[in-house]
Amino acid sequence: MHVCLKNVFFAAESHDGQTMEHSKHTSLKDLARVLGVSIPTVSRALKDSPDISRDLCERAKRLAQEMNYRPNPFAMSLRKNTPRIIGVIVPDIVTHFFASILSGIEDTAVANGYFVIITTSHESYEHEKRNIENLVNMRVEGIIACLSQETTDYSHWAALADINMPLILFDRVCLTDRFSSVVADGEQSARAATQHLLDTGSRRVAFIGGANHLDIVKRRKHGYLEALRDNRIPIEKELVVCRKIDYEEGKAATESLLALPQPPDAILAMNDTLAFAAMEVIKSHGLRIPQDVALIGYTDEQHANYVEPKLSAVCHQTYQMGQTACRLLIDRLKGDKTVRQVVVPTSLQIRESSVKEG
Repeated sequence: MHVCLKNVFFAAESHDGQTMEHSKHTSLKDLARVLGVSIPTVSRALKDSPDISRDLCERAKRLAQEMNYRPNPFAMSLRKNTPRIIGVIVPDIVTHFFASILSGIEDTAVANGYFVIITTSHESYEHEKRNIENLVNMRVEGIIACLSQETTDYSHWAALADINMPLILFDRVCLTDRFSSVVADGEQSARAATQHLLDTGSRRVAFIGGANHLDIVKRRKHGYLEALRDNRIPIEKELVVCRKIDYEEGKAATESLLALPQPPDAILAMNDTLAFAAMEVIKSHGLRIPQDVALIGYTDEQHANYVEPKLSAVCHQTYQMGQTACRLLIDRLKGDKTVRQVVVPTSLQIRESSVKEG
């Protein structure tokens, strides 16, 4: 189903994976049937073509208004040789992280005369491949994407280069020698967050991350480990739990950490979902945050202030990430073939959940 909201199309799928058109929209075909003329005739009548009688032009316009006919900009653009459409693939559109990035993409695209089609992989490798196929078939000019958690085979992404389809990746990326990307400073931010925990009274800092094959997980885990090395703290494998980026998995990871003979007194969670899962489990054990277990996550200021205690967090410039990804794609469409890796700075916001001392 394609739902037009401003200059954005959300492309959903049926259960069999096929895209579906919204059946309630009045089409030129509907107008032509009522008027008893051909579709091209109706189209010309609505445009006041001199080849069409004034009477038919007026009747066509009146009927279009009565039947709430609206020209489909997506279909109109496909009829031209310059679609001016950008496709986007995200793991979900529910979390604030991706919603904010999409806003940055949309605003930049619209300002440059492009429509946006948004598809979701639902963290599925198969959905991701199907999204690519659908967008290519829709003749988008380029694609902006974030990998699903399941994706370990990148051949479907590499194939886009073979057909000269411009691609910009963000957050979870791959094939960075072939495609430009936009990421946060994962290693540096995790290093700074871990150092903050050590500087404010924590001694056994654990790390909860997603699947190890994800570049974003590798970078943040490396930053965490580097901070331990900087402080000559032995690395304990049992304090590093990397599973799926999922609320229930985050709870399970926290449970396993708290069940250790020597549990951690601090946790660095690599995203907001895992951080809020850890917070729930810590509280369920009757432990205090930060006195018993300090906690730092990755999230935005709004969500961090909604919880109790307020969550110390690495904050992304998500809107800027979206803007940057879209600008890179538009530059690529204008002929710039330079492969760029853009790192967007983050900031560590200290609130109530992380400071044991002072």
